Amino acid sequence: MNAEMIYGLITGMFFGFLLQKARVVRYDKQIAALRFQDMTIIKFMMSAIIVGMVGIHFFEMFGLVSLLFKPVVLSENIGGGILFGLGWGLLGYCPGTQGGALGEGRWDSLWGILGMIVGAGLYAETYPFLVENVLGWENLGYLTLPQLIGVNRWLVIIVFVTGILAMFRWFEKKGL
Repeated sequence: MNAEMIYGLITGMFFGFLLQKARVVRYDKQIAALRFQDMTIIKFMMSAIIVGMVGIHFFEMFGLVSLLFKPVVLSENIGGGILFGLGWGLLGYCPGTQGGALGEGRWDSLWGILGMIVGAGLYAETYPFLVENVLGWENLGYLTLPQLIGVNRWLVIIVFVTGILAMFRWFEKKGL
């Protein structure tokens, strides 16, 4: 096992610990989020997005990392979003919390994990067909929101972070 694998294992265990401590691996929290009754999961995800967004752009600004963008392909984004939402809604766990739920002994999450494995296999088997007939529809190329609206990326980041913090404040006022 090399250093990168050990680092990945340690950070994965730390993230799993945080997921468990925030109680976002619990079925009742997942369903409450889907029913807009408890925003704990939304707050957890948005916090991770803010930290990741600011951190990665900060590191890129100083040349510590280089950003690699994927092309925006509407068929892939819409299809993936529909599959993600259907799976989360039907099972009550999002893909990121199923492993933590299984680790806590929630055997119902195993169905979702098995579904992801079967789905990955089906995707691999149908990939040549999908490439020819579906994937690539509405390929908009390498496009970011700052490029689209013609502003500095830090302006978009500041507006996004401010909006999320305002949303957090509103959630707290509403008891969500």
